[in-house]
Amino acid sequence: MPVVDDSRDPRVYLALERTFLAWIRTGLALMGFGFVVARFGLFLRELASMRVASPAEMSGLSVPIGTALIVIGVTVNILAAIHHVQSIKKVNAGEPIVGRPSRLGLVVAFVLAAAGLAMAIYLGSHEIR
Repeated sequence: MPVVDDSRDPRVYLALERTFLAWIRTGLALMGFGFVVARFGLFLRELASMRVASPAEMSGLSVPIGTALIVIGVTVNILAAIHHVQSIKKVNAGEPIVGRPSRLGLVVAFVLAAAGLAMAIYLGSHEIR
């Protein structure tokens, strides 16, 4: 079986590019979701002001949570770009890229899981009228 030089194999570069673009999509989705969450509080306030009954109690958490999601999305995009450049440099230098779990992926997964759990607890503890 012939030995393939990864630094000359276009499939390696294309795989790195696909991974990078997937992280960019993830960052953009986080930023978009953050914007929606931030504006959802405004929507609820407008909806409550149109009601004849007393408006529901608003905690004002949507803007900070939405802003945090936007910041997380920006951070994911920056870290993805840094990781992509480092990976390309490794391939160009002939260093092997050892398969291991993505630290960025694990951090994003745990942060989003914690944020989702916090939102679920918050929504479960507040009665919507």
